[in-house]
Amino acid sequence: MPKVSVIIPSYNHEKYISETISSVLNQSYQDFEIVITDDYSSDNTIKIVKEFNDPRIRLFCFPKNRGAAVAANNCIKEARGELIAMLSSDDIFTPDKLAKQVSYLEANPDVGAVFSYAHIIDDDGNDFNQENHFYKQIFIQPNRNRFEWLNHFFFKGNCLCHPSALVRQKCYIEVGQYDERFAQLPDFDFWIRLCMKYNIYVIPEELIKFRIRNNEANASGNRPEARIRHQLECKQILNNYCSPEVHNNFYKIFPEARLDVNHNQDAEESIYLQIALLAIKVSLPAYQSFGIDKLYELLDSRNNTFEKILKKYAFDFANLIAITGQYDVYGFISKENLYLQLEQAQAELERSQSQFQQAQAQLKRSQSQFQQTQTELERSQSQFQQTQTELERSYSQFQQTQTELERSYSQFQQTQTELERSYSQFQRTEIELERSQSQFQHTQMKLEKLQSQLQQTEVELKSCQSELYHNQIELQQLKTRITAMKSSKFWKLREVWFQVKSAFGLKGKE
Repeated sequence: MPKVSVIIPSYNHEKYISETISSVLNQSYQDFEIVITDDYSSDNTIKIVKEFNDPRIRLFCFPKNRGAAVAANNCIKEARGELIAMLSSDDIFTPDKLAKQVSYLEANPDVGAVFSYAHIIDDDGNDFNQENHFYKQIFIQPNRNRFEWLNHFFFKGNCLCHPSALVRQKCYIEVGQYDERFAQLPDFDFWIRLCMKYNIYVIPEELIKFRIRNNEANASGNRPEARIRHQLECKQILNNYCSPEVHNNFYKIFPEARLDVNHNQDAEESIYLQIALLAIKVSLPAYQSFGIDKLYELLDSRNNTFEKILKKYAFDFANLIAITGQYDVYGFISKENLYLQLEQAQAELERSQSQFQQAQAQLKRSQSQFQQTQTELERSQSQFQQTQTELERSYSQFQQTQTELERSYSQFQQTQTELERSYSQFQRTEIELERSQSQFQHTQMKLEKLQSQLQQTEVELKSCQSELYHNQIELQQLKTRITAMKSSKFWKLREVWFQVKSAFGLKGKE
């Protein structure tokens, strides 16, 4: 007989079933069988299962659809293993999942079931990337004893990954299988019943890949019908807390209970009263409805519980009436407020419609302006095309300019080389200049000597000029005397004499 029975209830999972079965066949732990119950799939799920040629796979097919809990119970009924591993037909075991969980249960015989964390994947098997999704963190739970788990389940709800569970076969025999009336919470109901008798343990490793289907297609997906069933089933499941196991361990499960009673003397009705009051404080319709129903049962004057509760806790009809007026379980006030908001919204809508009509008239005017603007736009487009042509010409000129710039840059580099040469020559010239300055100083000294000589020469020149001036005066005086002589009779006779000699060709001294 196999040690482990892996049970797979399947329904219309042709896209995933092959990978699901393969993840079991590829386990490092191999002492198992696979029990599959198909819940009347209309796709190729059954055909794909039959393609696996492994004698450890046993397939059972329903002739009509009966529900996931019924299919799971059929797998449990047909299972031959000492341990039962639940696996949804769209989820995946990691390779060491069974090995690690079997080893833990063998080492801890007081534990009834072992779970694990889950690696969340999307419809195509990729890592699920919606970090705020409900399932992203819900399975990461600390370990608790069974009383702490029962407390957590009561106030927080389900938080265990069903397909990660490995459960002892005897647990199903002792506490019962899945309640086939439930479609949303059969596993949650089973965990509560299981923890009434056994401790459980969560291995802090991701030993399973849990798939989030597109469009909330999971059985527990966030759809309207699923949310409705969740509340109705939750109310029924809370009845598990009205059991002898809870009565015997009430203060271990609910240390926060407020009523001052002696545990050894607590009667059943006092425990139920405390559970009802705890449930009412949970802000969920299912809990509040459950709690109020229990109060109605306990305060029924036709049985003897009413007198006991009234005498022991001073809790009577007035308390019940106050509670039933405080908690709007069926949402009457919420609906009235919603209707009031709807009326206000309708009035606002009418105002908005009037504004819409005005806006529509404005829109018509705007359309006329738009047509004019469109005509202007067409003209602008024509101008734009012309501008674009000019731009193309400019771009061509730009390319030419760029070519010229490149040439200029080449010339600049040559000029820079020449400049470097000139700088070298400048340095040499600077040295020559220093030498020339030295020579200039020598020349300047010579010049100063020449200037001294020039000053002496100027003195001499002034003396000569003075003599010349006196000579000029004397010459002028001589000219004056000559002029006077020419005007005399003697001078005129002399000129006549020379004219006669010239006429007769006579030569001689004057």
